[in-house]
Amino acid sequence: MTYGEELKDKLFKKKVNGWFKISDELRQEIMNYSQRYMEFLNNSKTEREIVKSSVKIAQEHGFRDINEVEYLNPGDRVYYVNKEKSMYLAVIGENRLEDGLNIIGSHADSPRLDLKPNPLYEDQELAYFKTHYYGGIKKYQWTTIPLSIHGVIIKADGEKLEVRIGEDDNDPIFTVTDLLPHLAKEQENAKLRDAIKGEDLNLLIGSEPFGEEIPERVKLNILNILNKKYGIVEDDLSSAELELVPAFKARTQGFDESMVAGYGQDDKVCVYTSLTAMMELGNISRTAVCIIADKEEIGSMGNTGMESHAFDTFVTYLLNKRGENRVNLLEKVFCNSKMLSADVDACLDPIYANVSDKLNAGFMGYGVALNKYTGSGGKYSASDANAEYLAEVKRIFDSNNVKYQISELGKVDVGGGGTIAYILANKGIDVIDCGVPILCMHSPYEVASKYDIYSAYQAYKAFWK
Repeated sequence: MTYGEELKDKLFKKKVNGWFKISDELRQEIMNYSQRYMEFLNNSKTEREIVKSSVKIAQEHGFRDINEVEYLNPGDRVYYVNKEKSMYLAVIGENRLEDGLNIIGSHADSPRLDLKPNPLYEDQELAYFKTHYYGGIKKYQWTTIPLSIHGVIIKADGEKLEVRIGEDDNDPIFTVTDLLPHLAKEQENAKLRDAIKGEDLNLLIGSEPFGEEIPERVKLNILNILNKKYGIVEDDLSSAELELVPAFKARTQGFDESMVAGYGQDDKVCVYTSLTAMMELGNISRTAVCIIADKEEIGSMGNTGMESHAFDTFVTYLLNKRGENRVNLLEKVFCNSKMLSADVDACLDPIYANVSDKLNAGFMGYGVALNKYTGSGGKYSASDANAEYLAEVKRIFDSNNVKYQISELGKVDVGGGGTIAYILANKGIDVIDCGVPILCMHSPYEVASKYDIYSAYQAYKAFWK
């Protein structure tokens, strides 16, 4: 090796695909972990289902509802469910809480279609549900694909019905129709974002008329079916939360079986990897906290979103039940805390490489991605991690042989995005985004590398330990 080659080897950053020269044992471990992850995805497509699955996993690993615990000791494992749509978990460490928490936060919600409050109508003897899309979607991607209905209906007497239709092979599925190409000349000449109107994302749910010559016979037949099955009337649909999600199953992608394709990997991949990493924690110095938030895709608003004070309430519970609380201590806890905002990153797609800066893009198979900042344009609305904290996180990953890359969400001025990082940063917490690079983000079928998924799990476990 020449002196120049030696110097280059010493000074240049090394970027190597994580699959390169991987052991058979590690590859099998990654495959097994990814199989469990896909099962989680298939059982947990909405935020309510995510929380329900997460509670089950937590309880199986010795976690208790914090409302049932009077006093907390080091090693105790507790969780708090906020209105069935967000959740916080903690493993109590040896140190005082005021010395700070180690927090990892992800979000359970994903882009989808929601039913409107008054959804059911009939037109030309076809019955439809009207929808309102949730989060940033490309509307054309949601036509002519199989959709399932998930959620809850609250009846007039207060009875709560859980709905999940379209996942079982024996269930009916539903679709949003689209024009045949023979008649779509005007549509095809429109801008892509305007070709499908939001008000036209209506779900086709029936075509058989009721057996009498009366108006709206198809709508009546649908309501008759729903009444017999669920005991509901049309007015009950206005007090329902019904979400339309792809009926696709999460599957292994590629001849080499190196990828996972599935709906909602933004951000369920970070929910699962952080949750399973927490389950393996033993004795730790600093208390570990896991956030599973709601409403991130629409700005983190509402009483289950990260902008609410529900998380502050959870940390206050921890302080009270550790016997530590005093005036203004909560603010000190936050200012001494450190966090990974566990959210996905854009993965460079060679077909659309023009939107990415290749020197600063996330690549598939190169490990979990650290984003020092997100935002758009001139870092507008970004949470920009300081250099000291980024270096600290890098040291943690390096010392634990975690494969990672440092990236940015696309070229400057091309677009941008955000996470829950800025909300926690506003509390004084050191925070940086850390998640899995994703292809086809926000589409009905996203793609991630199994290696990167496993790297996220390792990264989160190393951060907490």
